[in-house]
Amino acid sequence: MVLTARPGLTLTAAIAGAGAMLPTAVMPLVVGAAIDTSIAAGEPADLAGWIGLVLGLAIVQAVASGVLNWASHTMWIHGAVSAERAVVGHAAHLGATLPKRMATGEVVAMGSEDVYDIGNAVETFGRTIGALTSFAVVAVVLVTITPVLGTVALVGVPLAVLGIGPLLRPLHRRKEAQRERFSEVTAMGADIVAGLRILRGVGGERQHLRRFTVVNDRVRDAGVAVGRTESWLAAAEIALPGLITVIVTWLGARLALDGAISPGDLIAFYGASAFLVVPVRTATEAADAASAARVAAGRVDRLLRLAPEFDQPAQPMPLPEGPLSLAEGDVVAPAGRLTVLPPDRALAQRLTGYADSDALIGGVPIRDVDRAELRRRVMLVLGDDHLFAGRVGEELAAGDAVSVADAIAAADASDVIDALPEGYDAVLSERGRSVSGGQRQRLLLARALTLDPDVLVLEEPTSAVDAHTEARIVERIAALRQGQTTVVLTSSPLWRVAADAHGVAPHGPAASSRDAPATAQEGAAR
Repeated sequence: MVLTARPGLTLTAAIAGAGAMLPTAVMPLVVGAAIDTSIAAGEPADLAGWIGLVLGLAIVQAVASGVLNWASHTMWIHGAVSAERAVVGHAAHLGATLPKRMATGEVVAMGSEDVYDIGNAVETFGRTIGALTSFAVVAVVLVTITPVLGTVALVGVPLAVLGIGPLLRPLHRRKEAQRERFSEVTAMGADIVAGLRILRGVGGERQHLRRFTVVNDRVRDAGVAVGRTESWLAAAEIALPGLITVIVTWLGARLALDGAISPGDLIAFYGASAFLVVPVRTATEAADAASAARVAAGRVDRLLRLAPEFDQPAQPMPLPEGPLSLAEGDVVAPAGRLTVLPPDRALAQRLTGYADSDALIGGVPIRDVDRAELRRRVMLVLGDDHLFAGRVGEELAAGDAVSVADAIAAADASDVIDALPEGYDAVLSERGRSVSGGQRQRLLLARALTLDPDVLVLEEPTSAVDAHTEARIVERIAALRQGQTTVVLTSSPLWRVAADAHGVAPHGPAASSRDAPATAQEGAAR
């Protein structure tokens, strides 16, 4: 599939591969012919023509090698990027489903190792075609000149390749074991980094260091096992074809002494049999790359086979325009109001379509809403969401419905920006670890506000700030989100005081439609 995606590039690599290897394969035959027809025959005048042919072959090889080098690198990039796009694209498509089905370290290992293994396998395509082509040409020519030696070379080299075959299965198995260990250590590293502050607080760094060292040693041992097999493979790719060269040379010398072949034929056969090491080495390299790519592709395929928890409905129902209500059982969030509910992550996920439920949005069953429209109009912000590494201004500008400045003001995060050395141009570290928990929480809130969704669901949005800051945030968000549906799941009394509704209907989901009135327990309006 990767090769057929760019047929022009694939064809160029194949032609360049043949062009780069054929001159080397044909060169001994040309030299042998030159010896017999010019030097041995006493016709030195013909030698210039043979020299010109050798120079022509050298020029063809030089040009083809340059093109092959470019095509191989381009195919590596194409293969790795294609695999990376498939992984990243499907991971984004899976969304919240992915961390429930696959460990973080496994996904990281795909992006840092597997995609490159796939690229390596694609990169060898041109050289493999060149090796096969040159082998076929040399075999035909050798059989034509001397059937005995030609047959030995024609049969011996494939047998040499087959002799390498038994090493490929343990290599594949050990590469897979190494990949498992690598995923394990990557996952542990990610967990340790994520909880580093907690580990320092409880003095758990040494304990986790010991655990990480043990797992890291397993990765090393698996790598040593792979290296041991690869060393035998490298020895076999020299020894087996070398044995064929020795046999061909010995037989050729005997035939030359008996006068069955000429000195030029002997030199041609020796050079051609020595060249046959190159196709075998290339075949071994391709087999090694294919072995690693097979392991990598299997893991990528496992990711690509994962399906989202919630499929696109067969017949999506459109949501009504304007503010939207949310309702599930006795829980009601009227349209266009600020509703406060007790903290409940599972409820927040059900109301926003991140977990299966019978919730209604704007009177429409959430299962029947087009997923793209649902994600565009309904946003969930959890208390442990992350910031990405990069410039603060770029990270916060998730949308343009509300300016970053207004969102920062509403989240009372102006002091966070002012405290950064370069303001909006300051670079955040991974997951925003360069700022405190309270600062990160306010930046996350500001990022969500720039999108200005029709429904904004916040889980404990001010749990890490002091009461004075929280009071300002509550007041400003209530003003900024006036007339829009905002649901806050929190135990904070400040949010409850500012709420238009407290979200629990006395007699079931009376406010399930977008125009539903506030219930008797909604509380005082602002």
